[in-house]
Amino acid sequence: MSLTPSTMLALGTESPDFILPDVISGMKISLADIYGSKGILVMFICNHCPYVKHIHSEIVKFTREYQEKNIGFVAISSNDIDAYPEDAPEAMRDLARKWQYSFPYLYDETQEVARAYEASCTPDFYLFDSRKKLVYRGQLDSSRPGNGIPVTGEDLRLAMDDLVLGNPINLNQLPSVGCNIKWK
Repeated sequence: MSLTPSTMLALGTESPDFILPDVISGMKISLADIYGSKGILVMFICNHCPYVKHIHSEIVKFTREYQEKNIGFVAISSNDIDAYPEDAPEAMRDLARKWQYSFPYLYDETQEVARAYEASCTPDFYLFDSRKKLVYRGQLDSSRPGNGIPVTGEDLRLAMDDLVLGNPINLNQLPSVGCNIKWK
């Protein structure tokens, strides 16, 4: 594990399109299929990362809450499964079922989608508005494994609340940190 910050893709960047297999349904899913009327949150996660495990329950909680506010959600795993078999599609499906994901969990075998988003770590969060423009990229909150700060989702929740309400989103955004994406 190598502690890696997110690259902080430029605000205003248009959401890169994709079509990837969903490990839950077995169907191919495109960005357009899951875009909410207010926007979408694209999350790069994986099964084995302790930083993702640390915030897993909050991810499940806020996705259900904000889906009701017309934000779409998708999680993508782009890790090299030869080196990290616990991130393989079958294990992804098992985890998604265990946690009862209410959003697609997509497998980016070629890693092209992670590269298009300039994703560098897990977790890595990208919030796009209804015009497909990036309005937030950064941390969920300041909690990290072992730092004693409770997981609240404060930073990302504030951005999603502002998006839903049509308010300007705070430009002072802190990078997410976590395990580096396991490139092939």
